[in-house]
Amino acid sequence: MNIGTVSKLTGLNAKTIRYYEKIELISPASRSDNGYRQYSEKGLEQLRFIQRARKTGFNIEECRQLLALFNNSKRHSHHVKELVLEKADLVEKQIEELKLMHRCLIDLASQCRSDEEPHCAILDHLVDQGVNNHQETPHDEGT
Repeated sequence: MNIGTVSKLTGLNAKTIRYYEKIELISPASRSDNGYRQYSEKGLEQLRFIQRARKTGFNIEECRQLLALFNNSKRHSHHVKELVLEKADLVEKQIEELKLMHRCLIDLASQCRSDEEPHCAILDHLVDQGVNNHQETPHDEGT
């Protein structure tokens, strides 16, 4: 199968497929006489696997780990479960951070008079927070 067909079958664009080859997430496709990439059923299966894992929220390195487990017939299923549970914990933390950001944004919006005047309580608050009363926000961690 050529890259266009694989792209249609996986929902991945050709640029992404070539990128996955470049970073060695997948093995390079074989080449036909005219130099075009040719993908096997196994290559298609791996790309579908990666596409589904990415949609589930796994990053490239996590996909690399999952794919290695997928390709290892001697794997232990508890390793896969551990990776998935780690990801679930991370997602839960991200949800809490997003909820906090949402509350902060709603609080900021509530401070705005929303009139035709140039004074803006939201901008004042953002300036004051940065200069006088820096409170850690979810994006401040690790900076």
